[in-house]
Amino acid sequence: MDWYREMSVSERRTFWACFGGWGLDAFDVQIYTFVVPALLALWHITNAQAGLLATSTLVISSFGGWVAGMMADRIGRAKLLMIMIAWFAFFTFLSGFTNSFTQLLVVRGFQGFGFGGEWAAGSVLMGEAIRAAHRGKAVGMVQSAWAWGWGAAAIVATVVFQVFPQHIAWRAMFFVGIVPALLIFYIRTRVPEPELFKRMTVGSREKRRRAFEIFGPDLLPTTVLGAILATGAQGGYYAITTFLPTFLRTERHLTIMGTGGYLAVIIIGSWLGYLVSAYLSDAVGRRKNFLIYAVGSMVIAIAYTQVQISDGTMLVLGFPLGFFASGIFSGMGPVLTELFPTSVRGAGQGFCYNFGRGIGAVFPTLVGMLSASVALGTAIGIFAAVAYAIVIVAALMLPETRGRELVVN
Repeated sequence: MDWYREMSVSERRTFWACFGGWGLDAFDVQIYTFVVPALLALWHITNAQAGLLATSTLVISSFGGWVAGMMADRIGRAKLLMIMIAWFAFFTFLSGFTNSFTQLLVVRGFQGFGFGGEWAAGSVLMGEAIRAAHRGKAVGMVQSAWAWGWGAAAIVATVVFQVFPQHIAWRAMFFVGIVPALLIFYIRTRVPEPELFKRMTVGSREKRRRAFEIFGPDLLPTTVLGAILATGAQGGYYAITTFLPTFLRTERHLTIMGTGGYLAVIIIGSWLGYLVSAYLSDAVGRRKNFLIYAVGSMVIAIAYTQVQISDGTMLVLGFPLGFFASGIFSGMGPVLTELFPTSVRGAGQGFCYNFGRGIGAVFPTLVGMLSASVALGTAIGIFAAVAYAIVIVAALMLPETRGRELVVN
């Protein structure tokens, strides 16, 4: 942990602000996965409609992330982070008041805008605050906050659905989603803009690139490959996790408490996967790290959903499932930070990561549609395999960026 001890006070505050923002973002997003079984029973919606609710959030988050990235290049990384946290917390809370599929579809779409924007603002903020030698570890460690948020959502869901009847519990879950808004007070008083961004804003505006230059001749190949990489990682993750509680309960016939136990193993695996990936990204390079995690994710996802195994074996396999499927994201922030110049870093990261999220968001809907003709586990496995094959192809084509110094450009 020498890299952490070497950070200044402001860098540490930035680290914890981004860590908290991403963890609370995960908490709000993962609430929906625990509400799905209740909505299936109470509103009599189909798996395809449940997938569409998840997809709408993710598709609009892709737009929100791109817009937020462009705004971060103009008004600042820290300022945008506060706005996006307040946005997604409010609309998560509002979801608890909906009374129909259509209403929830609309509100979840607005929630997705802030969800995508939070990652774009926080990732570039963190990437610019840490020096090259430790960027992979620090940004990857922030990414590990997702497991903490996911774990918190699982614990809250287990308690809430045990204490309250189903028709009240799902609303209570969304109401708790207002909690992340409290983080903006910490960011407002403790987190400064990165020095790199401050230096970039000094001087004439004519020297600053336009946001759409990420589609210009010099940056277009990078933008395309970055977007493809993010598409595979996001598609695989959401194909697996969106319907995971439903898969455990409907095809494995586990109770609420039993499902919580299996998810606990997966979440612990996820957290360790983030940490190991964060260190590997600096140790072996960005490309090799992606290849290791993509292959591991593909093999474990197929085994978990396709092979006839005992519940005990499934419990054990949950650890590597979480380890690989989640850990792959630790390398995403560092590589996207290093691929784009400072003047359009927010726009580049925001577009690539969230374009991937938007296209990957289609996977839950496709899983839900395919599950009408095949087993849900089979549908999950098919789309997970396709997604991680995409990651492998993109990783092989991208340049290695480990150790790249960031400059004002």
